[in-house]
Amino acid sequence: MDTVGVGLVGSQFVSTLHVEALKTVPGAAVLGVASATPANARRFAEQHGIPRWFSDYRELFARPEIDLVVLGLPNDLHAEAVLAAAAARKHVVVEKPMALSLAECDRMIAACRQAGVKLMYAEELCFAPKYARLKKLLDEGALGKPYLVKQAEKHDGPHAAWFWDARRSGGGVTMDMGCHAVEFFRWMLSGPDGRARPRALRVSAQMGTYVHGARTRGEDDALIIVEFEGGCRGLAEESWAKLGGMDDRAEVYGSDGVAYADMLRGNAIHTYSRKGYGYAVEKAGSTQGWSFTMFEEAWNYGFPQEMAHFVDCVRHDRRPLVSGEDGRAVLEIVCAAYASAGQGRVVELPFQTDVGRPIDLWRPG
Repeated sequence: MDTVGVGLVGSQFVSTLHVEALKTVPGAAVLGVASATPANARRFAEQHGIPRWFSDYRELFARPEIDLVVLGLPNDLHAEAVLAAAAARKHVVVEKPMALSLAECDRMIAACRQAGVKLMYAEELCFAPKYARLKKLLDEGALGKPYLVKQAEKHDGPHAAWFWDARRSGGGVTMDMGCHAVEFFRWMLSGPDGRARPRALRVSAQMGTYVHGARTRGEDDALIIVEFEGGCRGLAEESWAKLGGMDDRAEVYGSDGVAYADMLRGNAIHTYSRKGYGYAVEKAGSTQGWSFTMFEEAWNYGFPQEMAHFVDCVRHDRRPLVSGEDGRAVLEIVCAAYASAGQGRVVELPFQTDVGRPIDLWRPG
């Protein structure tokens, strides 16, 4: 396949990242966008030079020139859209988290497998250049045998209203950002090819709503410990309560060394402005005084590299680095974290639950 025809579902923040990333990918052509709000779909298409727009993604999926669809939808719509893509025989990229329940994940995986299409899980941390170099250090043996991997993502809260509604998002900051850390741990501790993920053994977590209790019943701060076979632990620090813009950091501790990676600050311009200015970095509340001004933000996050990989998987029928099965494994650990925080105990894996949304394992009802 010389060119992969791509359709986008969604017209908000993450879809903007997707389309800008795809513009850099040889062999990819964004041919359509769908949004339930027609004015948004039309605006997005015009802004990004996309030839077709739709208010129903099923019409987009029916187009014969579309080979791959990229979903930038609220969490509660992931499963339905993936099932529709599979029925239309389209390869599909689904944003994190995979779905609202393990049962939904299983249906999504089964439908795509039966349709013979690739289900790919959009975890950009596996493609972020600084984190990829951190993994290479570990794979080269520079740090010895790892015993602790940390990943932290913190800011003052999400940009869209549906994130605050736990019925739609499935939880709080753990569902929004903790899933990044979980797959980061699994990827970092995999082999040099990045695919032989280690088995997670048990999970313990503490969660609370410290700042945003008036806006959500979900947690706005979480600490999660995942213990893996081989003796290494992963510590995730996640927050919607931290002011001053995005922080995204990772640390690896091993028997022969240690490495620290700050995804954004080392790639920023330390700026002082008396008046302030337009944009510094994602989730920055103000640009007056000292701030960190980002450049090539999407590249540093890994979005262009991620989309290039997924398009290559479709063009050349290759196995994706991050698959639907990986997305399910992440959600299993996330569910176990909510159960651990709710029950005040360590939760063993594998973990299976019939509870719908993960937050209901923490705050039933």
